[in-house]
Amino acid sequence: MYFIYICPVDSEFVNKWKSQVKKGTLTFIILNLLKKQEYYGYDLIEQIRQHTAMEVAEGTLYPLLNRLKNDGLISSKWVEQASGIPRKYYALADEGRRSLTQMQHFWEDLENAIKHITEK
Repeated sequence: MYFIYICPVDSEFVNKWKSQVKKGTLTFIILNLLKKQEYYGYDLIEQIRQHTAMEVAEGTLYPLLNRLKNDGLISSKWVEQASGIPRKYYALADEGRRSLTQMQHFWEDLENAIKHITEK
């Protein structure tokens, strides 16, 4: 007799947890992407998807970008395109760079602590 174990789809609890982790790390991810180069909104969504396999909706991204801009962490500028409508490009501001350095140190400490806890 053979038994087939089928791994269940993520539980509602796990799905909610994943959503919270995603929300909690999205700012960190965006600032890290912007430290390397400027991006326009849709391109940021593509970069996030490519590097993290996370799906980020425009309705999530643009309010977050506006909040980061209002907080002085990023700047934005409109850039005319050869064809089509202008695009709004986002860049890391000096305050964003300083904040990102602090966030990076916190992230490394947290990552080490989690590794220590999960390895036992």
